[in-house]
Amino acid sequence: MTTRTALVTGGTGGIGTAIVQRLASLGHRVATNFRDEAKATAWQAQMKDQGFDVTIVPGDVTDYASADAMVRAVETAIGPVDILVNNAGITRDGTFHKMNPKQWHDVISTNLDSCFNVTRQVIDGMRERKWGRIVQISSINGQKGQYGQANYAAAKAGMHGFTISLAQENAKFGITVNTVSPGYIGTDMVMAVPEEVRAKITAQIPIGRLGKPDEIAYAVAFFMPDEAAWITGANLSANGGHYMGW
Repeated sequence: MTTRTALVTGGTGGIGTAIVQRLASLGHRVATNFRDEAKATAWQAQMKDQGFDVTIVPGDVTDYASADAMVRAVETAIGPVDILVNNAGITRDGTFHKMNPKQWHDVISTNLDSCFNVTRQVIDGMRERKWGRIVQISSINGQKGQYGQANYAAAKAGMHGFTISLAQENAKFGITVNTVSPGYIGTDMVMAVPEEVRAKITAQIPIGRLGKPDEIAYAVAFFMPDEAAWITGANLSANGGHYMGW
């Protein structure tokens, strides 16, 4: 596989870290963004101890100008971005009739607006070079909805609408655009949920367990090689059979 430059937003989180490591293990140059420099520097040191040389740059994906500066910093450090994984995401849960505007806008801004803010900075270069891989990390809850997550489900469903439109516009330029929709993954965030609640979730998963971050990273990596060039506009569900559809 040709060595490429990859940018993974939100790469210091549980799923993000697994994606960063997977892409690096494939030989790519990998970067991610941070808002807390101290935490990101400590994470970078951990990655280096594990044999992964990851570039970190400041960047707020909710802000267009910051996303522009972030991408320019990556280009300066390791080269033009060939692979973009829009992974950054947050939750601000609450039933809709009690949800305040900040809960709504924070989630839409971080999870969905970020796709525009960051992708807009790399798409012209990909079109010029006639090659690119863009992957959105959506969610099972963008497919089936979830009580108390109207904001999150709307953003995650919107990510795939973004995917299939962008895929059509850029297919002739050698750029594929796809979505990965994880189910419930055993990240620190999910493991912090009370055990009895996690047991109820697991009971609904046909495979009988939570997913692993590495399994989502594998799904992302599936779209990277030239052999995957005919797959675009797809949504790859990785949820242990928890939600099944066409």
